[in-house]
Amino acid sequence: MSEINDGQFDFDNWVQDAVRGVLRRTLETLATSKEPGEHHFYINFRTTDPNVSVPGFLRAQYPEEITIVLQHQFEGLYVDDSGFEVTLSFSGQRHRLVVPFAAVTSFADPSVNFGLQIGHQTINALDVET
Repeated sequence: MSEINDGQFDFDNWVQDAVRGVLRRTLETLATSKEPGEHHFYINFRTTDPNVSVPGFLRAQYPEEITIVLQHQFEGLYVDDSGFEVTLSFSGQRHRLVVPFAAVTSFADPSVNFGLQIGHQTINALDVET
């Protein structure tokens, strides 16, 4: 990642990397936690991302974006620097999902009224007088 883009500091990308870091750290903690309490996580991601792996029926039903919930009924949560994998049940059958962090558009934990939008510019312009 470039520190300076076209002579400008790349603040938007830095912020997005930090936001994705919050998601990564949360999922890493969840993967090692035996009892997450009342926490439950809503994760929206683009099914159009070429590195997303979901069953064909899910991609057909959600051709652009899907929301998954991680609470009690998930297995095999694996997290690395690029994304996460998890097994979820759909219509009684278990399926493995692979989701790069770059495909995630939002993340929320309603149990503590916390949420993040990912991939949006933080500030378009400031009207600052000097």
